Amino acid sequence: MSTPKPPVTTPATAPSAQAIDSGKRRLWKARIALALLAAAFIAVVSVSGILLSGARIDLTANRLYTLSPGTVHLLDSNRTPVHLHFYLSEQAAQQLPQVRTYAQRVHELLQEMAARSHGRVTLDTVDPQPFTDAEDRAAAAGLQGVPLGTVGNTLYFGLVGNNDHGQQAVAPFFDPNKEVFLEYDIAKLISSLGNAHKPVVGLLSGLPSGPGFDPSSNSVHDGWAIDGELARLFELHRLQGNPKSIGDDVDLLVVLHPKELADDTQYAIDQFVMRGGRLLVFVDPYAESDPAGEQRGVLPGGKLSATSSSLDTLFKAWGIAYSPRIVVRDPGNALQVQPDPQRPPIDNPLMIGLRKDALNQEDVVSAQLAAVNFSTAGEVDLAPGSALNMEPLARSSSQSDLIDDIRARLLLGDPASLTTTFGANRKSYVLAARFSGPLKSAFPDRIGGKHLAATRIPANLIVVADTDVLTDRLWVNAQNFFGRRLLNAFANNGDFVFNMVDNMVGNTDLIALRARPGAARPFTRVELLKKRADASLQGKAAELQSQLTALEQKLAELQPQKSAGAAALAMTPKQSAELHTFQEERQTIRRQLRDVQHKLDADIQSLGTRLKLLDILAVPLLLTLIVLLVAFWRRRTSRDGG
Repeated sequence: MSTPKPPVTTPATAPSAQAIDSGKRRLWKARIALALLAAAFIAVVSVSGILLSGARIDLTANRLYTLSPGTVHLLDSNRTPVHLHFYLSEQAAQQLPQVRTYAQRVHELLQEMAARSHGRVTLDTVDPQPFTDAEDRAAAAGLQGVPLGTVGNTLYFGLVGNNDHGQQAVAPFFDPNKEVFLEYDIAKLISSLGNAHKPVVGLLSGLPSGPGFDPSSNSVHDGWAIDGELARLFELHRLQGNPKSIGDDVDLLVVLHPKELADDTQYAIDQFVMRGGRLLVFVDPYAESDPAGEQRGVLPGGKLSATSSSLDTLFKAWGIAYSPRIVVRDPGNALQVQPDPQRPPIDNPLMIGLRKDALNQEDVVSAQLAAVNFSTAGEVDLAPGSALNMEPLARSSSQSDLIDDIRARLLLGDPASLTTTFGANRKSYVLAARFSGPLKSAFPDRIGGKHLAATRIPANLIVVADTDVLTDRLWVNAQNFFGRRLLNAFANNGDFVFNMVDNMVGNTDLIALRARPGAARPFTRVELLKKRADASLQGKAAELQSQLTALEQKLAELQPQKSAGAAALAMTPKQSAELHTFQEERQTIRRQLRDVQHKLDADIQSLGTRLKLLDILAVPLLLTLIVLLVAFWRRRTSRDGG
């Protein structure tokens, strides 16, 4: 019996040689296409990295990472390489969240400045760990180390800058409370290193502010503390007599107590300002430190008192209002004096002690100062029609008035009479101000030669209507310790003056820098909730607190009292029942008070929950929906087109 053979069949799906070759070609094409795409991606990334190097987008509300125009111009104009070393103790900073957050802000701003400097500012970050060479270098450079309690654990958070001329500048410690001036402080440090020489300060003084010979003691005496510090920090040129010109090398001219200056000297000051020089003026209706103080009143011929000073010709032409015969009296900021040792101190409204609220917190000169003291100061303002802009730096309280200088001299030794004769019209007066804008020469008739009829660039000048603010008696105790002068400051007059000089000797870009908003942004919605809750719940809380106080008084009366050395008195059943009732009511009131306090927290937590849901769910869902809609639209467009 024969076995039937199965039919021979050829699989219908068996690929042919031609199909295999075609598949291999498609595979190779796909591989080549992927390789080309990868190469194109790498090329695009490389080219964009070159073409878009330094490109940034600042999406913060306060433009935190966008440099001010003044800083940008300062970096563009700097030709001296500056090397910045940012010191931050990483381990120590981890213990302080506020410092850690602010350190990131400082580092990012430094990186932005370095990136914008065209390679002329380099930055490196140093972690000065305990007992290392880096810590020794930080301490040697003058950085301020803050001990954190742990042995050997010190926080360094500062900046050291060097240039190729061997100069060094230091920011000892970045205080988070001064964040609004962060950009200014760093820009000032870079600017100081961009100049190979100390700034030149010309001083034209009508007071004995510098060191000199004292005939009474037959010895050399030290000058004012402020004068000595200016000579140490800057190259101080003392102008003698009535100079007829101000050198072009002078970065800042300080005019102190100008009395009856010759026209040629005032013309020299005028032309110095016209060609772009910066000017700092201290005038005074009554300079108590003037040696001519014995000559009181008005001199023959209607001339000013020997202790008054003014730049009358220049001020009138420039649009600055100031009277050398008017003194500000401020009872709201009066300093206390003790003319009679047998009697308690009394207020002297002619001696004005300004605190933070009276000092401009938007200007780097006066911000962050706690106390500046004035004495028999005058007032400055803009004259009608002036082309200048005035920015007050220090001003009296709104309870101030004005008296003439002769009356101020007569009553200065009798402070009690100064507090009883105030008029009805009281207001605030400006004691020191910054003026800026275009100016015309006060001497238009002096033509020819190098005469300038107007300023080349907007003028920058500061006028302080007091000279006593510079004297040691109003801000510092100076002592001689084995030939070394020790200064113990009790007010910020010195900082006020040094800030003015330091700011004015800088270039115009640095002068134009102002305080900027900080990175911290208040939760305005939360603050609004707190205010609403306080307004609505304050009455209920006060009522409950009043009930609680009354109950506690009753409980104190019902509690068994003890006499000295005696046992507690027994309570009647009625008293015990009342005591128990009052205790229950007290617990109820306390519970209601807690509910009132927790209600605010509940509202804030509810807002936080809504914000989390918005950030975690709503925003991603919205983005996903947008992507799906775009994909659907593109697919539909391609289908309609095909």
